[in-house]
Amino acid sequence: MIKKIISYDTTLRDGQQGEDVEFSPQDMIRIAKRLDEMGFHFIEGGWPGANPRFDEFFRLAKGIDFKNAKLVAFGKTREKKTRVEENKCLKALVASGTPAVAIFGKTWKLHVEEIMRNSLEENLKMIYESVKFLKDKGKIVIYDAEHFFDGYKDDPEYAIKTLQVALNAGADYLVFCDTNGGTLPFEVEEIVSATIKHLGENHKYGIHAHNDCNMAVANSIIAVRPGVAMVQGTINGYGERTGNVDLTSVIPVLQLKMNYDCLAPENLARLYELSGFVSEVANLSPFKNRPFVGQNAFAHKGGVHVSAINKNPLAYEHMDPTLVGNKSRVLVSDLAGKSNISNKVKKLGIEFPDISYTDIANRVKELEAQGYKFENADDSLRLLIERESGQFTPLFYLESFDIIISKRGKNDCRSVATVKIISDEGREELAAAEGFGPVGALDNALRKALRQIFPGDFERLHLVDFKVRVIDGNDGTGAMVRTSIESKYNDQNIRTVGASRDVVDASFQALMDSFHSVLKKNGN
Repeated sequence: MIKKIISYDTTLRDGQQGEDVEFSPQDMIRIAKRLDEMGFHFIEGGWPGANPRFDEFFRLAKGIDFKNAKLVAFGKTREKKTRVEENKCLKALVASGTPAVAIFGKTWKLHVEEIMRNSLEENLKMIYESVKFLKDKGKIVIYDAEHFFDGYKDDPEYAIKTLQVALNAGADYLVFCDTNGGTLPFEVEEIVSATIKHLGENHKYGIHAHNDCNMAVANSIIAVRPGVAMVQGTINGYGERTGNVDLTSVIPVLQLKMNYDCLAPENLARLYELSGFVSEVANLSPFKNRPFVGQNAFAHKGGVHVSAINKNPLAYEHMDPTLVGNKSRVLVSDLAGKSNISNKVKKLGIEFPDISYTDIANRVKELEAQGYKFENADDSLRLLIERESGQFTPLFYLESFDIIISKRGKNDCRSVATVKIISDEGREELAAAEGFGPVGALDNALRKALRQIFPGDFERLHLVDFKVRVIDGNDGTGAMVRTSIESKYNDQNIRTVGASRDVVDASFQALMDSFHSVLKKNGN
């Protein structure tokens, strides 16, 4: 029987506790809207009063009509020996205007007695009075039992008692938190099962797992089996230390492998897109090897594997990647055989009846031995295949380029590049341009020259990523280097590669391929 899973996203709050993860209030609104469109049930927006960004987010959020999700404000129980009516945190939670609030309280005696210097009895009163105060204000209350598993292992009777008082005060959800991320799956299953059995199956339970032992996904899945219905986590696993449970992994496992209902199928098919969107807003490079939504999640490199998936993808794919919005990829490298090349030709939409896949594979291996890498450079690979098969003739050639780099005092280095090109019809163009760095100057000069021959083709081509890799450091500064360039043209990514003992020459090769790819897309 399909069961409903309550998806609770805390990317905006817990996710921002991860290093290098920071969103502006406007960024937070963009992500919250996207999560709402995807059908998430709860979106935790942050801790009102903790910093101006959270306050501004909640102010902006008041003007948004969320269709699917309930916005959640996060905070904590009152302090010891204070009145809930006078507590700034609880009052800020109410003032945030969200329909739901999440508060955490202490479960572990170590935290109560050693960290807070509090009594066990006062801690129970703090939980009860805080939950009741918020319920009396008409809020949906999600009670996060911080360090629940550590607390249970230390004193199971007291740990359960903290949950019982939250229930008595009217908490709508009880969330088991593995705050230190050190609990193992068999412990989670045993402790969750025992606790639910003690408190009763008619209550709503959640799981909040951290990934310090790389067990967050496993712990969340195993907690669902005894009766947990709410899974808290973040997109891409962002979070403090090693991160929170990654919702882009746990949701597909629960829905596609275990037959739980998490998101509508059409929204699940946008999970890859969501992962990339949040990475882009966070200004962080997507993790290619991330399960389900990573660029390499369904990528195949070995010739035996590719030969098999050409016959039946199930041979080396555990599921249909389109269910999460991803796709199969065939990587072409020095490990490639005819199957890789033929598969890649089909995916790139290149049709050559007389093409020799063996010849192309040998040429790829030859170039990769020189330092090239075509695994993530589809546009350079396309040009290579078309050149080798006689289907493409370059539209322009390099006659020469010169670069002058200068630095004066403490000012930034400035570069001036002069480029001379010749079109396939014999027309010569000479252009010079400045830039920050030699590659930037070359890019500007090459664009300037090309505009004289192909006006308007390059206005929408923008650099997205630029990487330099030393192939073998044993040769010191004379080592082969590889440059990889990713550009965006309209809504399409263009990925190219170059290799040389000179980083500028390698970069220029990749730039040339980028411009040729744009010209081809425009039918030149």
